[in-house]
Amino acid sequence: MSKRFLRRADVLEMLASYGDRRPDEVSEELGSLELTWLVAQVEQRYSVLLDLTDDEFAAMSTVTGALGRLRATLGQPAVDPPPDVSIVDGSGAGGG
Repeated sequence: MSKRFLRRADVLEMLASYGDRRPDEVSEELGSLELTWLVAQVEQRYSVLLDLTDDEFAAMSTVTGALGRLRATLGQPAVDPPPDVSIVDGSGAGGG
């Protein structure tokens, strides 16, 4: 099963949908409600249950921190692949 790679733009779009904003209006700093919304959106999009510890939540106080932690939790590489690459079966290989 192919899973779309989680990109910063995806995170900004998900956060923007909370509060009916444009992605460029999303602050780097995340509030607790925004973070809860983001986790729920990622769980829904990737069909996973994210069991995050308090320390992991604390590391997600910014968009950058949340992106890194979510990628790690989803088993995705820390850096963006080329735009047309998807993650296939968690192997990190695939085509778009």
